[in-house]
Amino acid sequence: MSLEVTLFTDPACPFAFSAEPVRLRLAWHYGDQLRWRTRMIVLTLERGEAEKLAEGAPTLQRLHGMPIDPAPYSRPASSEPACRAVVAARLNAPQAEAALLRRLQVRTMLGGLLDDPALLAAAASDVGLDWSALEAWCASAQVEQALQADIEAARSPSPAARALDHKLGGPPERRRYTAPSYEISRDGDGVAATIPGFHPVEAYEAAIANLAPELVRRPKPESVGDVLAWARRPLATAEVAAIAQLDAAQARAKLSRVARPIPAGSDFYWTAE
Repeated sequence: MSLEVTLFTDPACPFAFSAEPVRLRLAWHYGDQLRWRTRMIVLTLERGEAEKLAEGAPTLQRLHGMPIDPAPYSRPASSEPACRAVVAARLNAPQAEAALLRRLQVRTMLGGLLDDPALLAAAASDVGLDWSALEAWCASAQVEQALQADIEAARSPSPAARALDHKLGGPPERRRYTAPSYEISRDGDGVAATIPGFHPVEAYEAAIANLAPELVRRPKPESVGDVLAWARRPLATAEVAAIAQLDAAQARAKLSRVARPIPAGSDFYWTAE
């Protein structure tokens, strides 16, 4: 038995980035029993959203600890080009989709602009994609169709999500999922749970237990080194802390003994290399 988890997100959203520790903890506990699918919201389609995002997110950085530069951005930016790039990778280089989304998030949360071709090219290079090829994919009709399907799906929240209207976004006439929002569905009978908006890990684990109580939940890791070896890419202090179930100070102290810090914003990413 496995569950499909559809994650509605946007690389511009600091809430979605701040929720990465929760997502990674779920991935640690359940592994391949969860099949992840990502769909792009394109938040900045709505009037005023780009301006709101350009104000920065210093409170989220303080509350949740992810490496977010607290300074405002230099100008409002559209997330559409970055969302399009993620969809293009999904269709043409699926092995790079998740990594590209990650690098777009990391770069923009440190002050980058998601509609800057230089940022998009750098993120593509980070994950081994040729920028000229990615640009060509982005211009294709297939990518446009898939991106519009994501946009429509994000603006078609389930009845359960609509019952939690305070967890939705968008104008009154067209409500949408906020980032992150999850739809978790069971194989075979289509029974599903919808969890819109930002939540603690316990909310998702309760939904998983109700949908598929037979799933095996792996215990927490024995060491922070085990976390980095599993991830095979740099992780933020807050991400390691969530997976290892430590507070940030404990995680930082343990990481300092076994990993190399990469300064970012007011904190660090850590790599075992």
